[in-house]
Amino acid sequence: MPIHQEVSFVAAPKRVYQLLTDSAEFAAATERPAEIAATEGGSFSIFGGYIQGRQIELVPGKRIVQTWRGIDWAARAHSLVRFTLTPEGHGTKLAVDHDAYPEGPSPMYPTWQEHLSTNWPVFYFEPLAKYLAA
Repeated sequence: MPIHQEVSFVAAPKRVYQLLTDSAEFAAATERPAEIAATEGGSFSIFGGYIQGRQIELVPGKRIVQTWRGIDWAARAHSLVRFTLTPEGHGTKLAVDHDAYPEGPSPMYPTWQEHLSTNWPVFYFEPLAKYLAA
């Protein structure tokens, strides 16, 4: 089942895009190591290497599409994450769509769907909102 979540930030789409594609800023916001190539086809490693993937599509200020995998997933298992940034007043509405993640139980939740749905706000939305508001 695809995951769809939305959040609003008090920053322009260009700024949110920059935060999602810049290693130093993403690491500062999440307080976890990050290496992010801001080029299509480039690789990324976030949260100290726990999540890895490739940049599939980058449209500055509008959209980011990535392959995405957790290091504890089965070999060659990848999912697809789409970030869509939409102007909302003086801020940004960020929609996240996450598809094709593993089926079955995760190490911490009954399903990967529950694991990922629960943790998008914890690891992305809350720290990014706090960082952007500072």
